[in-house]
Amino acid sequence: MKRLIVIVAILAAAAACGGVGTTATTSSEHASFGGGLAAPAPAVGAPVKDATQPGGAPTQSSVVPNLQGPQVIRQAQLSITVSAGSFDSKLADVQALVERQGGFISGTDAQADPGANGQIRTGVISFMVPAAKFNDTLIQLGAMGKVVGNHATGSDVSAQYVDLQARLVNEEAQRDAMLALLQRAQSVQDIIAVQNQLGQITGQIEQLKGQILYIDHNTAYSAVTVNFMEVGAPVQATSQDNWGFASALSDAAHNFVTTLNYIVTGLGAIGPIVVVLGLGYLLWRRRGFPGWPTQRQA
Repeated sequence: MKRLIVIVAILAAAAACGGVGTTATTSSEHASFGGGLAAPAPAVGAPVKDATQPGGAPTQSSVVPNLQGPQVIRQAQLSITVSAGSFDSKLADVQALVERQGGFISGTDAQADPGANGQIRTGVISFMVPAAKFNDTLIQLGAMGKVVGNHATGSDVSAQYVDLQARLVNEEAQRDAMLALLQRAQSVQDIIAVQNQLGQITGQIEQLKGQILYIDHNTAYSAVTVNFMEVGAPVQATSQDNWGFASALSDAAHNFVTTLNYIVTGLGAIGPIVVVLGLGYLLWRRRGFPGWPTQRQA
């Protein structure tokens, strides 16, 4: 019984380190199962023997697949201008294109211009298409209007994908070894210890499968976002002035009024002084003042 608990502890330590290296190990190379038989460690990429199956048949999910080319996640964002009033038809064209390419639409968002009688002017549509038809889809989208923005990216996740697959093989080997130990457990304490470790390993397996499934989906399908903008909305007609004559007249009238404004303002400031000086001069000419020289009589 103590021997079984020691083996469980060794397997737990190996499971904790299973995601670091790329070599799959079930336990210590000399860990024995009851009768002292060693459990060989499976190599990465090799089928893992399932101890729960008769004859130790290999499990299909424990084989690391050979990659057929790089695993690349591709995305694109396009901005396209279309003629006024054609937003609805262009949106329908995109939906038909996605359906022909075998993709699916993930979301749409459209805004209406209140100044254009509620007519839709801009909108965004997001969708996924098979990666093999990514370039062809972009070409067909570019023919729907004038492309004013095109941003495409690609992320190579091949190394991450291989690492996840190797870690999955490792964790599944740990699980199979724990299942074999569980069949040999004889006390409640041993059963609980094995089941606790088995639950942790199973959780790690599910997480790895989820990450692998995410990469599989995003490399099989590419994400595209298209922003449509309508142009050519009707505007009020304005007279053209190619020679600039009307502009010159307008500037001249503005300067004339500005000058008059300065003159009137100045007259308002010095006007009272001018009036007082003028009245004094007239009185001096007609009546004279004491001490002032008078005019000679002829």
